[in-house]
Amino acid sequence: MSGCVFCGIVAGEVPAFRVADEADGVAFLDTRPVFKGHVLVVPRTHLVTLADLPADALPGYFRLVQRLAVAVEAGLGSGGTFVAMNNKVSQSVPHLHTHVVPRTKGDGLRGFFWPRTRYADDAEAEDFAGRIAAALA
Repeated sequence: MSGCVFCGIVAGEVPAFRVADEADGVAFLDTRPVFKGHVLVVPRTHLVTLADLPADALPGYFRLVQRLAVAVEAGLGSGGTFVAMNNKVSQSVPHLHTHVVPRTKGDGLRGFFWPRTRYADDAEAEDFAGRIAAALA
């Protein structure tokens, strides 16, 4: 869809630190991560909410989300992950996306207040993306 930043990332027209690029979706680092290694997973086609995802696309899309949750944990050595999706309310980009956020015990994340951070530079973002991609099963 014209003007959608996530569609631009999927098409390769908008730069992103990609972690996965597969038939079922594309995964890339969030530019304003809750914690470094925070990945967004999007379907290749422009859909706004989970209700718009066709039933036959559910297994492939959520298998990719599941694999990313495992890869974030393994690639970054985190204690676990937080997987979440907003539909309309609090959805900063109107393109279906799933957050996969690395977690560690005592990391300070409480409830639905998501403080944001930044990568020091592109090299640090590339390092995080590469570690997750390498762990992707």
